[in-house]
Amino acid sequence: MLFELDGVVASRGERVVLAGLDGAIAEGATCIVGPSGAGKSTLLRLLNRLADPDAGAISYRGRDLQVLDVLQLRREVALVPQLPALVEGSVADNVRYGALLAGRDADVGRLLRLAGLGESFAERTAARLSVGEQQRVMLARALALEPSVLLLDEPTSALDHETTLAVEATLTELRGELEISLVFVTHDLLQPRRLGDRVLALRDGRLVAEGAARP
Repeated sequence: MLFELDGVVASRGERVVLAGLDGAIAEGATCIVGPSGAGKSTLLRLLNRLADPDAGAISYRGRDLQVLDVLQLRREVALVPQLPALVEGSVADNVRYGALLAGRDADVGRLLRLAGLGESFAERTAARLSVGEQQRVMLARALALEPSVLLLDEPTSALDHETTLAVEATLTELRGELEISLVFVTHDLLQPRRLGDRVLALRDGRLVAEGAARP
């Protein structure tokens, strides 16, 4: 099992966001759905320790997250946030950013191809790209860490339908080429059928349903 959650409680300020969450996330592609405020994005942040729960436990491949080196965990379980957060400079600068922090070189051309962009994007100014292109740069930057798991928070929420389908095709190809697991949050109720293996539904910080993404 990829992740297991046992009685996970998490708060944001005075509000309890996850209220004793129990559940499991398997290898493959898991979609997390639910209304706004259900705790979906908070759960993603807990999975690579951008935040820690107030109570309960989370394990990753059978090991308690709390005993794992947090930087190593974030290299193996990489989060791509909903809104692009690019550094100043070129696309290549952004792709190399995470790899340099990890003491690695980055094959920028290959990573851009994996993320669905051509090598010609490397020297473009990152801030001048469209939102969809910036989202792919964020994906390439995460892939530079050579993760086993990608956590994706609403990866297509700001994109038009055509670009959404293109990003979904890229993610499907990544699964085949890199044997990578995906855990993604979405409000698009049709997206799990196109992209996922399993669906977890949250409401009021609890798991209320789970099952196969396709009938």
